[in-house]
Amino acid sequence: MAKKVKSAYFCQNCGYETPKWLGKCPSCNEWNTFVEEVIQKDIPQVVAFSKSKGGSTPQEINSIKKEAHVRVPLADNELNRVLGGGLIPGSLILFGGEPGIGKSTLLLQIAITNSHFKVLYVSGEESEQQIKMRAERIGVKNEGCFILTETNVQNIFTQAESIQPDLLIIDSIQTLFSSQIESSPGSISQVRECTAQLLRYAKQTNVPVFLIGHITKEGGLAGPKVLEHMVDTVLQFEGDRNHLYRLLRSLKNRFGSTNELGIYEMRESGLRPVENPSEILIPNTDESLSGISIAATMEGMRPMLIEVQGLVSTAAYGTPQRTSTGFDGKRLNMLLAVMEKRCGFKLGAKDVFLNIAGGIKVDDPAIDLAVIAAVLSSNVDLPISGKIAMSGEIGLSGEVRPVSRIDQRIKEAEKLGFEMIILSKYNKGIKQKDYKIELVLCGKITEVVKELFA
Repeated sequence: MAKKVKSAYFCQNCGYETPKWLGKCPSCNEWNTFVEEVIQKDIPQVVAFSKSKGGSTPQEINSIKKEAHVRVPLADNELNRVLGGGLIPGSLILFGGEPGIGKSTLLLQIAITNSHFKVLYVSGEESEQQIKMRAERIGVKNEGCFILTETNVQNIFTQAESIQPDLLIIDSIQTLFSSQIESSPGSISQVRECTAQLLRYAKQTNVPVFLIGHITKEGGLAGPKVLEHMVDTVLQFEGDRNHLYRLLRSLKNRFGSTNELGIYEMRESGLRPVENPSEILIPNTDESLSGISIAATMEGMRPMLIEVQGLVSTAAYGTPQRTSTGFDGKRLNMLLAVMEKRCGFKLGAKDVFLNIAGGIKVDDPAIDLAVIAAVLSSNVDLPISGKIAMSGEIGLSGEVRPVSRIDQRIKEAEKLGFEMIILSKYNKGIKQKDYKIELVLCGKITEVVKELFA
């Protein structure tokens, strides 16, 4: 008897399912995103994983015993930091990023640098020879790393059962397909079904699984939104391919904080973890130049000192330009308006350009003070001493507002040899006797200007 099949239409943007084609998705409001996919009718529905074979029963919350998660440290300290201290057995981790940013390189480094792991690296995009060439470029050998070029999920599980790996890496989830679903690899139903099977494998065998995921042109992870809900951790690899540095952020983490940040430097031999990013993000030149200031910022729980570059010039056309790289353009316009209203600096007829050195993006409001200092330094063409750091948020009335974790910012500047740091006088609990670096406390922008350019 012929198998009963049915077709459904799935939105390729959000995964919304409908029995008929629609021009506009009612879930995400995108146009022309529905694609027909054939689904087998007689395949039984996949049930969720349960630790108990006979099904689970309700338990009183006070009677549930708390089990501590035993983390397995990796050879990569930056990845350990972002994961919350190490790898949790049985966790499913989704790894996203733009093409060419270094996702495959980083996970291959994990596979070959952790010699205490038996790793199965599954690639559906590259051949064994291509992976071997990248491994030789990294220059590390691991006899416990096995390479498999396969896209069928059932065959992957068969090989994993024979090898019994300690870690499974999939590159990428969009290339896999399950024979239970009659649709092409990368479709909504295939991605959802393959991820569900890998999730059950991870939980039943207690083997952590890394998944590499593609992203859309808007920057979000490709596939259904349920993909991000199914996994335990979502990591995003960011950075400009024209710069050396890459940022690893945690967008979701069931076993740790999402405030941590990992920084890598892209080299010919692979990705090098950057233990102290402040030393590479601040200038090393002895020459004093106008338009440069140093900001003490926080990326998650990690203090960093970054270089803020400003340039003010006479507008060549009727409308002055306001351009920022690595900083919110709307916030720059607000700070320029505060400077003109509260301090009397006439910048309305001048072009203003702002850049955060190193190709990183910062959204910490504590760099407001450094942004204003860099713009004013370029405007009056007077350099700011390279031994001065600053950290403070600027309000609309021109006041210097306090920022969080000020103690960590001060200690980071002190560790790097800075002699002075400008802060808000409204920060509580800081005393000069506790630090070797000089603390300059200001309440208004005008006080900061007098301190810098007197």
